[in-house]
Amino acid sequence: MEKMNFIAEQDGGRLDKTLAVLIPGQTRSYLQKLIEQGLVTVNGSPADKKTKVSPGDEIEVTLPDARKLSLEPENIPLDIPYEDDDLLVVNKPKGMVVHPAAGHDGGTLVNALLWHCGDSLSGINGVERPGIVHRIDMMTSGLLIVAKNDFAHRSLAEQIKEHSFTRRYEAVVVGNLREDSGTVDAPIGRHPTDRKKMAVTDKNSRSAVTHYEVLQRFAVSGGAYTHVRLTLETGRTHQIRVHMAYIGHPVVCDPVYGGAKQQFACCEGQCLHAREIGFVHPRDGRYLHLTSELPPYFHAVLHKLNKMAQ
Repeated sequence: MEKMNFIAEQDGGRLDKTLAVLIPGQTRSYLQKLIEQGLVTVNGSPADKKTKVSPGDEIEVTLPDARKLSLEPENIPLDIPYEDDDLLVVNKPKGMVVHPAAGHDGGTLVNALLWHCGDSLSGINGVERPGIVHRIDMMTSGLLIVAKNDFAHRSLAEQIKEHSFTRRYEAVVVGNLREDSGTVDAPIGRHPTDRKKMAVTDKNSRSAVTHYEVLQRFAVSGGAYTHVRLTLETGRTHQIRVHMAYIGHPVVCDPVYGGAKQQFACCEGQCLHAREIGFVHPRDGRYLHLTSELPPYFHAVLHKLNKMAQ
């Protein structure tokens, strides 16, 4: 077990929210479980997640050893544009699930990573998502970073929290965006009636900011489409898809948030690709910037739009 000690510097509100700031890389649900198990004390006394934190409070967190994984390593080929002893970057194909979940207990990126890396994956998120610092949706393609140890995981998670970790996507969206560039600043939380979806909402939500830039416009018979570059300032679940639908320009072929799909059978899921990531290497301080070529399905959509626009 590992013990971590902190002195609260300011009023952090509820204990679980304070811990989410003090220990980047841990999920809120995981931290709440630690509190429920009596592994978190405030000023030497057990606390609950609603305990209010005040400046000067002494907080001790006991992190249990990571449990043995019940997941099976699988020899699934991976496209790895960068790898070293601390981390690797994977170019995830469309259709691959990042981590096991209901209905997807095999064939995931985690299964493939366990084969490729063996025991060299961070255990900071327990057995759920070993090594996974951030995630992209199953039907979104592109670059994803994986930590091989807890040191790298915490450093990368801190960069994401501080908005110094670059995540840039490209997408084709429905309609003609009025401005050449802009920002969507709207909080995202669970959809009030459909628990499988996210939505822009003020209830139980977190801030979310997406910047967009128009790359190409397509005026076609019966409508319009726009090829855009999108930069994440925050990283909420389905953020780009929710934000673009919110401003009336859903991602093409998005089956959940309403993108047009009948003309783009080649897409098979939202036309969204994680094109670039940039970060400071946790070990040596180098700035690494990696890009991924647009995949065939994305080129097929652009090709069809160019033909339709002629």
